[in-house]
Amino acid sequence: MEVFVVQHTHLLGDTREDIKLIGVYSTVELAQEAVKRMRERSGFCDAPDGFSIDRYPIDVDRWTEGYIAVHPDNI
Repeated sequence: MEVFVVQHTHLLGDTREDIKLIGVYSTVELAQEAVKRMRERSGFCDAPDGFSIDRYPIDVDRWTEGYIAVHPDNI
């Protein structure tokens, strides 16, 4: 089984991104309908190309390695 994740990315300056999770849908068609609805809303209509739809299998680890925390004051 798989799901479809809709996100919107808006660039903040040169290096930062603001990523919003719009929703998780059972079909690609429902995900596409969500993008159509959100493109009309405030803010999103200013960046209509910022949407993405990604297919994810469920019950599968997506992040399989550790991580390193990077704090803005240490950059």
